[in-house]
Amino acid sequence: MSDQQTPANKPLRAIRRPSGSRSRVAEVVRELITPVADELGYFLWDVEYVKEGADMILRVTIDTDEGITIDDCERMTRAIDPLLDEADPIEAAYLLEVSSPGIERDLTRPEHFEVCIGDEVELRLFAPIDGSKIWRGILKGLTEEGQIVIEVAGNDRAFETSAVSKTKTVFDF
Repeated sequence: MSDQQTPANKPLRAIRRPSGSRSRVAEVVRELITPVADELGYFLWDVEYVKEGADMILRVTIDTDEGITIDDCERMTRAIDPLLDEADPIEAAYLLEVSSPGIERDLTRPEHFEVCIGDEVELRLFAPIDGSKIWRGILKGLTEEGQIVIEVAGNDRAFETSAVSKTKTVFDF
């Protein structure tokens, strides 16, 4: 397999099929397609391998500073589809979906928080803090200890990531 070429004319390295969880599959695919996204000028926002109804879906989310068009999604699909077929990192049949993260996006990785500093975000907590499970404010970033810091009513507020069930950007229409 090492004599195979990727769209970037780089040798395709053999990869082992991930055993176990869907998140492990997503991480293996992320490693495989990140160089392609970089080469095409996209930021690989997320890779998910999820079951929806009877189907398994490999959802690849890309972004740029200028936003993503349907043509960008098609371009990325055409670039990674043969790569995924050749490397065969997923044992079962699946549907490939490439999309934009949208204007309101989930923040799940450290790089998401870094990119979105200064944006308005909403944190949903597992349990209430000071009587509220939902907090909204301006994202200041992540601390080295892994706390999410937002500015609420002019004051910085830090939340343990283990206490947060979901963080997303918000846009008031």
